[in-house]
Amino acid sequence: MIPISFEFYPPKTEDQRTQLDRSAKRLAGHAPDYVSCTFGAGGSTLSHTPETVRRLKQHHALDAAPHVSCVGGSRAEIRALLELYRTLGCRRLVALRGDLPSGMGRPGDLRYGVDLVAFIRSEFGDAFHIEVGCYPEVHPQADDALADLRHFKAKVDAGADGAITQYFYNVDAYFHFVEAARRAGVEVPIVPGVMPVSNFAQLRRFSEACGAEIPRWMQRQMTAHGDDADAIRELGADIVARLCERLIAGGAPALHFYTLNLSRPTQAVLARLA
Repeated sequence: MIPISFEFYPPKTEDQRTQLDRSAKRLAGHAPDYVSCTFGAGGSTLSHTPETVRRLKQHHALDAAPHVSCVGGSRAEIRALLELYRTLGCRRLVALRGDLPSGMGRPGDLRYGVDLVAFIRSEFGDAFHIEVGCYPEVHPQADDALADLRHFKAKVDAGADGAITQYFYNVDAYFHFVEAARRAGVEVPIVPGVMPVSNFAQLRRFSEACGAEIPRWMQRQMTAHGDDADAIRELGADIVARLCERLIAGGAPALHFYTLNLSRPTQAVLARLA
């Protein structure tokens, strides 16, 4: 089995915190290389990320990598946040442009992911291993696929050590993207992001927002089960496991699972890969 990692998001309620602890405990048994922690939808829970990183490290003995966004923050604020993460013992970051939180009027001192990567390197040297995001099916705001690839390469040239992709269900999109990136001179590992299926209606909403395509055949098979949640979860686990098998066979360097703070959908996939 190749290396794996998991993404969690910061809980905002006691029930969500209990859910996170339960999932982190279960998934820790799969010995992930590390886990990442987002700021939540639209950056709305940015203030909870350091607390969650601390909890994942201290209570669950997991190597936690915080997501860091450049939106809405000054250079001084981002520098202070990075100092905090260094104090907490974080050696890995996921550096993203991020989305402007609802109601926030100013974008911050740094506009793009490439600016954030360059800033981290200029301020902290090699203190952090930096992962960035990339889009095998093209970023929804990109002018076109070539422009999107140029933006990705710029982040790598600025100092990124690796990349994690947006999730996808068309495995050929990943391999085509990696091939194009290699031709463009990108040599860092490009790790596929994997989204297990827990709630198909929710998945469709996520996919529409982020530009990830759900193939027609997959949609038709899922909707054929109607409201049978158990059947949908089983089918989803089968589909995602086959996706992972093809990624592994094709030479993917690792797998990064978007857990949505749930353990069972990811465990169902991993059980099929064992």
